[in-house]
Amino acid sequence: MGKTDVTDWLNEHEQFFTDMAKDIWEHPQVAYEETYAAEKQMTALQNAGFSIKENAGGSITAFVAEYGTGKPLIGILGEYDALPGLSQKVSPIRAEIVEKGPGHGCGHNLLGTAGVAAVMALKDKMAAENLAGTIRYYGCPAEEVLSGKTFMARSGLFNDLDCALTWHPGTANMTSNFSMQAMVSIKFHFTGIAAHAAGAPHAGRSALDAVEIMNIGSNYLREHILDGSRIHYVITNGGLAPNIVPDTSTVWYYIRAATKEQVDELLERVKKCADGAALMTETAVSSEILAFAYETLPNDRLNDVMKANMEENPIYFTEEEKQFAKEIIASIDPKIVEGSQKRIAAYTDELLPTVSINDPKMKGVSVGGSTDVGDVSWITPVGQVTTTCAPVGVQAHSWQATASYGSSIGFKGMHLAAKTMALTLYDLLQDQTIIKEAKEEFANFAAAKPYVPGIPANVMPPNQVKELVHE
Repeated sequence: MGKTDVTDWLNEHEQFFTDMAKDIWEHPQVAYEETYAAEKQMTALQNAGFSIKENAGGSITAFVAEYGTGKPLIGILGEYDALPGLSQKVSPIRAEIVEKGPGHGCGHNLLGTAGVAAVMALKDKMAAENLAGTIRYYGCPAEEVLSGKTFMARSGLFNDLDCALTWHPGTANMTSNFSMQAMVSIKFHFTGIAAHAAGAPHAGRSALDAVEIMNIGSNYLREHILDGSRIHYVITNGGLAPNIVPDTSTVWYYIRAATKEQVDELLERVKKCADGAALMTETAVSSEILAFAYETLPNDRLNDVMKANMEENPIYFTEEEKQFAKEIIASIDPKIVEGSQKRIAAYTDELLPTVSINDPKMKGVSVGGSTDVGDVSWITPVGQVTTTCAPVGVQAHSWQATASYGSSIGFKGMHLAAKTMALTLYDLLQDQTIIKEAKEEFANFAAAKPYVPGIPANVMPPNQVKELVHE
């Protein structure tokens, strides 16, 4: 029966994976705290016959599940961390479940679950047809802080892959033929001298003054950086009380650009702003890198195969789902919605797109946002798609996204992604010329830029010493 067996298996087990995604959505945990989702997925995979390697890359919420023997060796990248402050019911109006609690506003409850479904479907198919090869599911934590996969990459966990596949919940069914930006996450810590702010201000040296002067310098720097680059920050420690000259203060920066090399250059310029601020305020400054992700390197050969498989399993939305989409969109600024709709207007005017898109105008374009998938894409060829899990106009990292990704709309997009990846896995196991061509395309870019981890060797996952909670 070939591929039909794979889609039939996924159709038969659809409710199981809907329940898994819904359960993870109902138990959101932020980066490096994703014990609930990691345990749930590991249990399902272990019960299905996969071997499990826990504490992957030094993080207790990272794991690798494997089935099969020999080559080709193909990976599926999964994620499951939530975002702070995005707790939301499946409702078209703002309605928190837990006040200021976390929520899956990026759809990682769907992202990881689809990957689990894909490898479990292929495991059954491989056993039935005695197919040679190895499939792996990577349970990757902390994508939202852009470091989970970087620790795993630094540990060499992707080095032996022939290729990898992944996806992301979105507002259209399309290939990811664009590139997301490289990014460094870095904190600057200033140390001064505490003093009474009124009685003896001359005795103090304000660490907060240093942070503010550094930020002023960085803001002036914005005029003199490459188009599309980004510098953004938050002050995480500004002192304890107005009448005490702050002797410690911290500012947390994200610095993004089209390539890692550009981020390296921009980081050095921002560091000079920090050094200058310390000199002007007679304080001391130190810094710590928390994450350093590469830009993504798309692979057209893998993307084309994924798109073809996506088109074999079209999804349809009910009138009730379309009405929910309209109500969600009504809560968003019309200008934002219009801007989003313009991007896919050449292909469809559907609020919940069902067509499959490969936009040639986006090929090679550097877009806003970053992901630690970038590191993997410079180690091995990576194919990636998005599917319709929310109406056009919904922005990621919003309460509207959380509502969509916990709804039947999100689950339908997830099931399409699972079928897309599972069928592509089958194609890759059956026809290894696809992998050969994908590797040749990859080598054209990566040969001139060998992967060297951006995350420093002395930086470790923040959850490395905790024990995994079994619930």
